[in-house]
Amino acid sequence: MSINFPQTEEETVRFWREVDAFQTQLKLTEACPRFTFYDGPPFATGMPHYGHLLTSTIKDIIPRYWSMKGYHVVRRFGWDTHGLPIEYEIDKTLGVSGRDAVLQMGIEKYNAECRAIVMRFAAEWRQTIERLGRWIDFDNDYKSMDVSFMESCWWVFKQLFDKDQVYRAYQIMPFSTALCTPLSHMESKQNEKTTQDPAVLVAFPVQGKDSSLIIYTTTPWTLPSNLFIAVHPDFEYLEILDEASGKQYILLESGLSMLYKDKKKAKYKVVGKLKGKDMIGWKYEPLFRYFIDQFSDCFQVIGADYVEADEGTGLVHQAPAFGQEDYDAAVAAGFIHPGRLPPCPVDDKGLFTAEVADYVGQHVKSADKAIIKDLRETGRLLVATQVAHVDKFCWRSDTQLIRKAVSSWFIKVTNSIPDMLANLESTTWVPSFVKEKRFANWIANAHDWNIARNRYWGTPLPLWVSEDYEEVVCVGSIAELKELSGFTGTLDDIHRDKIDGITIPSKKGKGQLRRVDEVFDCWFESGSMPYASNHFPFENSDNFHDGNFPADFIAEGLDQTRGWFYTLTVLGNKLFGVSPFRAVIVNGLVLAEDGKKMSKSLKNYPDPKKVIDQFGSDALRLYLINSPVVRGEPLRFKESGVKEVVAKVLLPLWNSYRFFYEQAVLFKKTTGNDFVLQFPETTNVMDRWILADCQSMLQFIDQEMAGYRLYTVVPRLLQVIDNLTNWYIRFNRKRLKGAAGLDVNDTKAALDTLCQVLFTLVRALAPFTPFLTEHIYRLLQPYLGDALSEYPNSKSVHFLAFPTVQESLFDEVIQRKVSAMQKVIQLARTARERKTIPLKTPLLTLVVIADAQQLSDIEELQTYVKEELNIRDVILTNDEERYGIHLEAKVDWPTLGKKLKRDAQVVRKALPDVTQEELRRYLKEKKITVKGIELEGDDINIVRAIAADNPNIAKDDGVVYEPAFLEDMIILLDTASHPELVDDGIARDVMTRVQKMRKTAGLVPTDDVRMQYSVVSNPDSVQFDTLVSSRQSQFESTVRGPLEPFSPTADAAETVILQEEHAISNLTLLLRLCRI
Repeated sequence: MSINFPQTEEETVRFWREVDAFQTQLKLTEACPRFTFYDGPPFATGMPHYGHLLTSTIKDIIPRYWSMKGYHVVRRFGWDTHGLPIEYEIDKTLGVSGRDAVLQMGIEKYNAECRAIVMRFAAEWRQTIERLGRWIDFDNDYKSMDVSFMESCWWVFKQLFDKDQVYRAYQIMPFSTALCTPLSHMESKQNEKTTQDPAVLVAFPVQGKDSSLIIYTTTPWTLPSNLFIAVHPDFEYLEILDEASGKQYILLESGLSMLYKDKKKAKYKVVGKLKGKDMIGWKYEPLFRYFIDQFSDCFQVIGADYVEADEGTGLVHQAPAFGQEDYDAAVAAGFIHPGRLPPCPVDDKGLFTAEVADYVGQHVKSADKAIIKDLRETGRLLVATQVAHVDKFCWRSDTQLIRKAVSSWFIKVTNSIPDMLANLESTTWVPSFVKEKRFANWIANAHDWNIARNRYWGTPLPLWVSEDYEEVVCVGSIAELKELSGFTGTLDDIHRDKIDGITIPSKKGKGQLRRVDEVFDCWFESGSMPYASNHFPFENSDNFHDGNFPADFIAEGLDQTRGWFYTLTVLGNKLFGVSPFRAVIVNGLVLAEDGKKMSKSLKNYPDPKKVIDQFGSDALRLYLINSPVVRGEPLRFKESGVKEVVAKVLLPLWNSYRFFYEQAVLFKKTTGNDFVLQFPETTNVMDRWILADCQSMLQFIDQEMAGYRLYTVVPRLLQVIDNLTNWYIRFNRKRLKGAAGLDVNDTKAALDTLCQVLFTLVRALAPFTPFLTEHIYRLLQPYLGDALSEYPNSKSVHFLAFPTVQESLFDEVIQRKVSAMQKVIQLARTARERKTIPLKTPLLTLVVIADAQQLSDIEELQTYVKEELNIRDVILTNDEERYGIHLEAKVDWPTLGKKLKRDAQVVRKALPDVTQEELRRYLKEKKITVKGIELEGDDINIVRAIAADNPNIAKDDGVVYEPAFLEDMIILLDTASHPELVDDGIARDVMTRVQKMRKTAGLVPTDDVRMQYSVVSNPDSVQFDTLVSSRQSQFESTVRGPLEPFSPTADAAETVILQEEHAISNLTLLLRLCRI
């Protein structure tokens, strides 16, 4: 019964379609309490990548879990269909900027081009998300370009406008010249990276003096717009004579290293010192003459407290249109005000305008070279170099941003910071450090939000204004627009091309009010998603606060702390005074295997579709969520990691079911009765242990899922799979096969236990691995009997309730006992591996040294220990001295040295003289005094060791002990070869080889065959016939039948299924399987 996981998953997808599984689950939970989930909308202009698959997996697991816990979880897919990403794609296709394209083709055609591509990959998204196993409603999705969504955005904005939370201002904003629009401060920080820029020192001769002011800048392109030079009033500046040129310069002493490569060899002398405040008002010679007539009173020194002593020369060139601090300083000095704005000779494409005639039409960054060249020719350039520094780049076009003065519309944010921080406290974030550090810091330092974009494909700002902006009308709905404007046509689309021509009569005698040009920042739309996706308040207003808001859960990547999480938070607090979500999982970034960002051009990651086709979605899901990425840390994606999940998790789980199925078939053959699950009332220790382990798991999952800690839940689930496959089934094979020499009731109890555990596991794992659990569940159904009677619809495992903890099955004593047994077995396995002694080789003695409680626990289960470890005798003792065990004190000296200072050397010298009794007392009390110095806690680490020359062990003839240690347990494994064990080893080896032959021949447990042997070569004269005949009962219970001798020259009538020659040490056997 082999399995192809990807093929099985595709069959499961078809089954879900047949039964309309997702909608059926929603109908089954319709009357249940609501669990609200918001889906953060992706752009559909690209194919889904591993980051999308990760968040989709998280967004599927949590809703599936809460659905199975008895909640109604509506899941609607969302699409971000507006904004810069869409327009940038069109601009690249047309080869022109949005503004030029609109001038050429008109806004209606431009928007039609945008609309045509927004859902370009929607079909691929739907196919991939379905194949991933995520249940979400694509048919009842929401799109930010839908008129219902856009109208709710208008409502949100009007609420803020009416609360006086919106204003228009002239500010210096991050500006994308590739996209011809300002960005918000939030957006500008989403793509920061190191870049090379020119760095220049430029001289400004002071009028009426022989000295020049020296400024430093990395933006030479702003020099044509220079109006002032700022100094700090309290700094002391040097006036120096440069002996090489004979010129005098003024700068801070810290700036000398910028003027001279080697300050020690520099030839200059200080001719004077002066305070910054004494220079305020000095006039200087402008670099360029473009704005002399208009700003003749400028070109002088002003004071500014923001000037820093350790940056540049201490004199800062001021271009008020291209720096917020420059602008603020000019306003404070009284030269710039709303009626007199600074020169801004750069258009939206970043090109110099005709105001700067020498560089007109050049992009500002390209003009740097020409400006530097011209300054060198005039003698004003002193130094020109390149500097590497971190700067901001456009998050969409990846082009370097500039800062530029714009008139724009802002939402007040700073006045809501205390409320946002207070409401943040009541939310749950996983991992918590993202909330406590990253997000809280981001909110604490938030700026007011520029929500306007000079673009075309987006929700238009619903502001109608007079020419002088003294009358502003904010519209909150389509109905209101019609009422105010008198427009009588249909408005089933409110994009710019449909409403820009609509005017509103002024109520102040200012003629017709016209809509402003801008559209909303698309982050405003995504932040409005809780309201706009429900067309609130125009629809769904009755139950909005009783199930639709706030969300119980959201999830996105770490980058959204400055994006969606932030905009949701701002609007939720502004509108309703609450956080718009209660819990959030923040995942880290999925990187390529080499640690670099995944790149299509570099082809440094495997195609997600191929990975799913090869290994299946369950494997990919488990790999992703059982990784550091769900703790907000980066994950280096390794295809081998997905493959490992198949081998270590999915196959063992499948093999557990397959083993159950084979034994259920065997049960019917041997008893004549179909196996049907009855919840077991068993006294067997291993049955009770695995059932109790399942209850502990369920209790743990309930606790951790309430805190959204997937990173702790998945390992616990995998631990139960390991306990089931590598401990329970392995230790109970004979019972499950009915070959343990016990009655049929014991076999039934074991099968009941295994079936119940599998039934529990497929339900507990269903949210995480929805495909394999569905497949196994459907195969289990014929055996579940009345266990399914409580469910109104049991067609799918996802229609069932999540398993609840059964208190009656808890048994801490049994779990403690089996835990002790596991420790013994794991230690002994380690000892065997170190000595490279295979498990098939029988050994004589295992000594277990532990406390009385553990020894008592192990004594009850030592039959399992002997059988699993192939050991004849187990000695249980707490006499460490008898076996040469002594305690040693290990110290982390650097750490203890910091604590004890000079006393550490006293302790170092005295520690070897501490007695064994003192060390044992330290183990219990965690306190010890060494030469009058108190040590406690983790100052000393006590380890156990075994003496190489222990005289007590020497008395045990022929013994070779291999030790293995835990803090509370020691085992000594006798690894010597003892003649009396040789026959046991041969018998065990033969049984193993016969079982492998049955598997090779494709036999199942219910296939009865004759198993025969013939001795081919026996140079050591092993009494093999006697060996077999004396162990026939062991052979019959292990391989389901006797092992019989045969002669290769006779028995020609036998029908041989498989015949193989096997060498066991010096003994050579011919083994065969024959039909009965």
